[in-house]
Amino acid sequence: MSENKETKAEAEKAYIYLVKVPGSNDVCICASDSVYYPGTYVVAPTRYGMDMAVIVGPADNLDGEKYVPGCSCVRGACSFCSCSEAEEAEKDEELKAMGEPPQFEFRSFEGLPEEENGEEEYPTDSSPYGREPEMVEVDGDILWISHIATPDEIKRFHANVEEEKNAIRICREKIVSHKLNMKLVNAHFMLCEPKVLFFFTAEDRVDFRDLVKDLVSVFRMRIELRQIGVRDEARMLGGLAVCGRDFCCHCVSDKLRPVTIKMAKEQSLSLNSVKISGPCGRLLCCLSYEYEFYNEEKQTYPHEGTRLKIGEDLYRIQDINILSKKVTVCGPEGSSFQIPRQELHFSRENNRWEVSREFLEEFF
Repeated sequence: MSENKETKAEAEKAYIYLVKVPGSNDVCICASDSVYYPGTYVVAPTRYGMDMAVIVGPADNLDGEKYVPGCSCVRGACSFCSCSEAEEAEKDEELKAMGEPPQFEFRSFEGLPEEENGEEEYPTDSSPYGREPEMVEVDGDILWISHIATPDEIKRFHANVEEEKNAIRICREKIVSHKLNMKLVNAHFMLCEPKVLFFFTAEDRVDFRDLVKDLVSVFRMRIELRQIGVRDEARMLGGLAVCGRDFCCHCVSDKLRPVTIKMAKEQSLSLNSVKISGPCGRLLCCLSYEYEFYNEEKQTYPHEGTRLKIGEDLYRIQDINILSKKVTVCGPEGSSFQIPRQELHFSRENNRWEVSREFLEEFF
């Protein structure tokens, strides 16, 4: 167990982890002298103070390789499968031969083995819980995990979760009685100090001083009311997006990146705000995730409106489809057809884009 500390001034080696705070749904990077496995409850510093957190997984980069533009070797979030990649590929081949779709078996962290004294027992090998964390050099700016949560702290945390439901009900009644134009989103009791946080949304500034006095008289502890935006509300509560999966801001990342209409234009999407907006009413977060890929790929394509000489006629590039890697060209009489990206090349001698001779011979 590491000593109680939040930061260290001198550089040293430690294990670093991706840690998620259930109360506020924040994700942060923390260091520790001990080895923890995904699903472990720990007490760690958060933006609001020391609170309960859950280990998501090791955050160290073992291979040290950086992203190379154009690289498609990207792994998804399915990092806790119960078998290795080679075994997964072998199972997929067997299922394909049988005419069945590929299936993956995921491991749940509920019902982990416990000893009689109530302390959770974790294996020393990394096979069931992903790869083993490795020590890396850290500096004084990183947060340090205080300690692994004790059974009493875990019990108090679950009791606080149940108490939060009652706190939300009481706070909403007080908001109505004070006739405040605000929407209560969530409430959270801190684990290590007598403090309760209330998160709310509002169109304008709200004078909630009288509300705080009423809440203090009820809970007899420190009260903090924090105004958040509608995107923060979606990030905190979660839900299903138009793609059928959980909100990216809730389960993928807690960093709300700025999203602009230019990103939708760059990806050739409909500019209908209903189609490119999420349930929160703001532009989809995935537009910012995919913008760099589209911007990077378009550098290898001719611009829309570029003219190509095909046979004796000039054709104009009307549309570019990055995903199918094809461009649509329009002829002088309104005829149009698609050309694969690999059949186009830029001729430095003629200073223009040209179609490969093999494609032209096959086309005509």
